[in-house]
Amino acid sequence: MTSSLETPARRVGASGADVTATVRYFAGAKAAAGAPTERVTLPAGTTVADLVAALAADHGEALTRVLAASSLLLDGLAVHERAVPLPDGSTVDVLPPFAGG
Repeated sequence: MTSSLETPARRVGASGADVTATVRYFAGAKAAAGAPTERVTLPAGTTVADLVAALAADHGEALTRVLAASSLLLDGLAVHERAVPLPDGSTVDVLPPFAGG
C-alpha cells in the first residue's frame, strides 16, 4: 500500500525478476529529492551503489551532491560498502551530514 507521502514505485529495470526498495530521505536529501520517500524498482542483482546511481540520474545534480556526502542505512544497518546487494522489499535511508548539536 502506498501512503500519501510516498510516490508510486518507478520501474527503472526491465527484467522479469526485479527488486523494489523504499528510499527514505531526511533533511537536505528530502529537499533535494523533492519527496520524503519513494519506492524504486530495479533489476535483480542491483547493489546499493546501483540504486544510488539510479537516484542521482533520476533526480539530478542537487541530489547527486547530497548522495555523495550521505550515510546510508539498509534496513536499519549502516552501509559501509555500497557494493552490497539490494534485497527485495528493503528500506534505504539517506542521511545527509547534520549540523548542530
